[in-house]
Amino acid sequence: MHHDLLETDQVRCYTQDGQHIDCSGTGQDASVGKVHQRMRDQRFSPKNRVVEDRLTGVIWARDANPDGFPQTWHEALATVAKMRDRRTHGYGDWQLPSRDLLFSLISHQHINPAIGENHPFENIFNGYYWTRDSCCRLPDQAWYVHLGGGRVHRGMKQGSYLLWPVCPGAKAQERNKHSHGDRFLIDGDCVYDTKTGLIWSRNANPVGRRLNWQDALSAVKSLSGPGSEKDHEWRLPNIRELESLVALDAHTPALPAGHPFTEIQDAYWSSTTSVYEPRYAWTLYTRDGQVGVGFKPHEEFFLWPVLGR
Repeated sequence: MHHDLLETDQVRCYTQDGQHIDCSGTGQDASVGKVHQRMRDQRFSPKNRVVEDRLTGVIWARDANPDGFPQTWHEALATVAKMRDRRTHGYGDWQLPSRDLLFSLISHQHINPAIGENHPFENIFNGYYWTRDSCCRLPDQAWYVHLGGGRVHRGMKQGSYLLWPVCPGAKAQERNKHSHGDRFLIDGDCVYDTKTGLIWSRNANPVGRRLNWQDALSAVKSLSGPGSEKDHEWRLPNIRELESLVALDAHTPALPAGHPFTEIQDAYWSSTTSVYEPRYAWTLYTRDGQVGVGFKPHEEFFLWPVLGR
């Protein structure tokens, strides 16, 4: 997994009531150095009616709404099948994007659309787009991503949403080759994720209670890390880091089979504010892996510490 995909592009910090503040010492997403910004800025390479994604190795249709109208999930699958048969734009492997691929396009600093600045795409609709992934717990539902704000939800396959075709490449296929069995390495109270390079607390509920967002940002600083160096202090993960733990072939929790974590809770705060409504922060729901938001003042979510990157 590219470590730059674990960063968000969020560059501002916010109070609990949604006001801009200086990032120093906040522990918020934007206070963590964006070391891969240059790579993200050079991510897309337009080539006529397609766009090469240099980070994930896939080819996107430049037109993000090629059929122009919503379709059911099965209709969307049929549409990309026709594109394969016709070798649209010279490619014969069109498909609906996987959830992680579509989520990788999401910006957490821009809305309507929630795509980064200076992107080369056309006709992005500020609404829901299908992915190819079904919900494990509810197989009559599939995952979709909101390109206006960035939410990741599941819905009935007979619902009507848009599609954005993609062609996977060898690089993308290699990126997803990772067996669950050897992904996590236990080191005392820590778990090293070999897929992402992140280190997680093995106890996924070290504080033992629900917190509001600001209390979560404060509480993580008081936890004892695996070392005394500043680089080894726990922090609240950003939403991309949290989402990287999701396994779509599992539920309750939607984590990789054989994971070593204990005390898994139903929902977790991230350090990432929703710029769609800055009084809310991004959250991960572990039952199915849904990415939503929580109202910052409410004590509704838990804290799962991370370090690394």
